[in-house]
Amino acid sequence: MKIEEIAKLMVAKGRGILAADESTGTMGKRLKSVNIESNEKNRLHFRETLFTSSAMKSSISGVILYDETIKQSSSQGIPIPELIKKNGSIPGIKVDKGVKLLAGSSGEKITEGLDGLKDRMDEYYKLGARFAKWRAVYSISSNQPSEQCIKANAHALARYAAIVQEAKMVPIVEPEVLMDGDHTIDKCYEVTSKVLIECFKELKINNVKLEGTVLKPNMILPGSSCKKKANTDEIAKKTLDCLKKTMPKEVPGVAFLSGGQSEVEATKNLNAINKINDTNFNFTFSYGRALQQSALKTWSKSMEDTKNIQKVFDHRAKMNSASTEGKWEEKFEKNFAA
Repeated sequence: MKIEEIAKLMVAKGRGILAADESTGTMGKRLKSVNIESNEKNRLHFRETLFTSSAMKSSISGVILYDETIKQSSSQGIPIPELIKKNGSIPGIKVDKGVKLLAGSSGEKITEGLDGLKDRMDEYYKLGARFAKWRAVYSISSNQPSEQCIKANAHALARYAAIVQEAKMVPIVEPEVLMDGDHTIDKCYEVTSKVLIECFKELKINNVKLEGTVLKPNMILPGSSCKKKANTDEIAKKTLDCLKKTMPKEVPGVAFLSGGQSEVEATKNLNAINKINDTNFNFTFSYGRALQQSALKTWSKSMEDTKNIQKVFDHRAKMNSASTEGKWEEKFEKNFAA
């Protein structure tokens, strides 16, 4: 299948991406928060429970995996990428090596992982992955993000994307403007616009096929400690306006990150964006915690209660599925009892 076709499937209406690519350290924090020991067996058990749920066929287009997980097999001995394909979804892989301090900056971050990436992509392709993900992060403060940070991360994202496409896989380009801070929604709009313009400029320079690329940006939100809150309609309008002004028409669609929003907030805001979407872009989700948190809490109470854990996950996935078509309603949440 061509990368352009895979990219379209990844952002198809009614479906979205499960970000199950938490590093061992991040997953350890998640498990610790529900008083579960973080070991390879427990990490696999939780993820396998999600990968075998009924929502995989109806609501999940792709799953982003971590290096540990893509090399594991299920309790039935099926390689995890095969299990995901069998359950109707596309396996993907996180390939960046995390963020480090950007040399010469005032504490800003650059994402690393380009060294040896081509060989790793060849290995991941053989393992069954058909798309990849690379995340860059940008903080907002009085003097951040700097031009240096914006340009350096855009260049790294573009080089990554070019290498991924050479390996016949779809790159998810994830430039995340962080919610941390007291900045206003207008400041987020301004910074996100600059970041996206620079990213697409570098993608073009590096001859990346935009038709075979998926964008994973933040929504336009006020900082988490901003005193002036924003309502759903304002978030939707500013997010849509930002993307209309910065995203080339060749890109098939967007899979938003949740970026610290609660499960219901992430669903509600995506739904509002799709209700006013007057573009040819598809807007879907690529959520981690906003898809898994309730299921994780349920799993921690009784790991073997697969039916109930999957019921909780299926509900969250279906809510987000409805939001990709602007069909979610608050009453759907109230009618559900885990």
